[in-house]
Amino acid sequence: MAKATKLEGTSAEFQYSLVAGAVTGGGLIVIANAPNPAGFSILKGSFEDEAIHPLGLLVAALPPTFISILAFQLL
Repeated sequence: MAKATKLEGTSAEFQYSLVAGAVTGGGLIVIANAPNPAGFSILKGSFEDEAIHPLGLLVAALPPTFISILAFQLL
């Protein structure tokens, strides 16, 4: 098993928060990394006129994002 290296000048709590934020924010990756051809081809059939609407994507991404946040808070 690889040993985790500590970032200079950061606490373990900060590192945990950084990783937790990255994982929970992953639900909006299609918007953040636009254009994302693979994500677009997977999602376009779920939207009217096969065009991804950012607000619809945001609403769809909220439930799994909140579940991830709760999992990090409770576990």
